[in-house]
Amino acid sequence: MNRRTFLATGAALLSAAPARLRIKKAVEFSMLPSKLSIADRFQLGRDTGFEEIECPTTRNQGQAEEMKRAAEKTGLRIHSVMNMAHWDYPLSSSDPAVVAKSMQGMETSLRNAHFWGADTVLLVPAVVNAQTRYQDAWTRSQRQIRKLIPMAQELKVIIGIEEVWNKFLLSPLEFVRYIDEFSSPWIRAYFDVGNVVIFGYPQDWIRTLGTRIVKLHIKDFTFKNEVAKWVPLREGEINWPEVHKALTEVGYTGSATVELDDGDGPYLREVNRRFELILSGA
Repeated sequence: MNRRTFLATGAALLSAAPARLRIKKAVEFSMLPSKLSIADRFQLGRDTGFEEIECPTTRNQGQAEEMKRAAEKTGLRIHSVMNMAHWDYPLSSSDPAVVAKSMQGMETSLRNAHFWGADTVLLVPAVVNAQTRYQDAWTRSQRQIRKLIPMAQELKVIIGIEEVWNKFLLSPLEFVRYIDEFSSPWIRAYFDVGNVVIFGYPQDWIRTLGTRIVKLHIKDFTFKNEVAKWVPLREGEINWPEVHKALTEVGYTGSATVELDDGDGPYLREVNRRFELILSGA
């Protein structure tokens, strides 16, 4: 092999390597040690390599202001709000009082997002259980979410619908239909890569949802030895190179929030290192 052939071969190999996804790495606020002050939690997130953070619904205005100051000081942008009312008070409930509390939680979350400069609120739309039929969960939750669209539009905050283990939105085709029935740019999909592994393939969901995806949650999952459990990134059943390909195909360039257990600095740096490998196609 002469020099010209060697250089050409090397260039071809480099061009064949997957490109690093243009995605910002975010950390869950709950992953940062609760023993630290809010300011120190944000600083730790920044120091361990994260660019953004997802914060929970915060009713206390003083705490909300403290989070805003911490974000501005550290440069760790609050990009999303995790609504905290949807499990205890699902929008799909038949009890008006429960639904009212759920709506109040979403309104607070939307105001938090606007105050912090975040562009999305995560919402688990419904829960199917022995008391709530699937069709009722669909109809009731859509009815309430439609009432939130004017507020979302006014505040310029997208409502990101997430699929979780709530016996609802059990396939990518259903998820697409649920989102599309709103016919609103303010209702999109908050896709959790790990949540669908138990009954599907995240790369399939990503390709089906396409540009409906507004945000991502990143975690890993395994079924080894007939035991289902969450595991460290890149140690589970997810085919991360295929996820990388799917995200490249749909052109996703937003934020992705890692959602794992909390831990100290060395732990968070290792999470960030593995996160970077995923985004690089490794």
